[in-house]
Amino acid sequence: MSGEEARFRAESSEARAAAVSDIQELMRRKEEIEAQIKANYDILESQKGIGMNEPLVDCEGYPRADVDLYQVRTARHNIICLQNDHKAVMKQVEEALHQLHARDKEKQARDMAEAQQEAMSRRLDSNSPVLPQAFAKVNSISPGSPASIAGLQVDDEIVEFGSVNTQNFQSLQNVGTVVQHSEGKPLNVTVIRRGEKQQLRLTPTRWAGKGLLGCNIIPLQR
Repeated sequence: MSGEEARFRAESSEARAAAVSDIQELMRRKEEIEAQIKANYDILESQKGIGMNEPLVDCEGYPRADVDLYQVRTARHNIICLQNDHKAVMKQVEEALHQLHARDKEKQARDMAEAQQEAMSRRLDSNSPVLPQAFAKVNSISPGSPASIAGLQVDDEIVEFGSVNTQNFQSLQNVGTVVQHSEGKPLNVTVIRRGEKQQLRLTPTRWAGKGLLGCNIIPLQR
């Protein structure tokens, strides 16, 4: 990786971290607004269970004497303002999530292109037709998971997973340890697919499903 590529990756990582921080702050603001809305609705409920639309005058047109009109009017006004604030924050959250998703897709596409280019270069530079020995196999992948996005496929035989390879592999705990210590960091994964060696770039990431990969790996019995 060149110095320029390393700098670009660092800047991209910093931008993503800043975007995630912004989203977390927006979610905190959203929760604050929701708590304030509830508090104002509680005030209305305490006033004879009055809501947002019940009349504040009696049948003769006089102000109701059984409720605190000032509290009711203030709570209603606050709720209207807070609901507008909530709508604005939710729109900001939606836009921020969309931008973050677009940035992640762009990064994943770039990583995949780099991995494919590296794999092609390795195939061209390789003088030995003998494929390395694999130590594990992929037997399931969840759609939309980090493993799926990275291009991993069912029946891929794993030759290298980060720092784990055939020589130092003892159990799947080795792979689990590498994954836990590499959250958010791209790992080089070498697999044998249909008789050919493939180089992938897989980034363990929290996603909608379980774990950081979204795939199941089993040891190979040789």
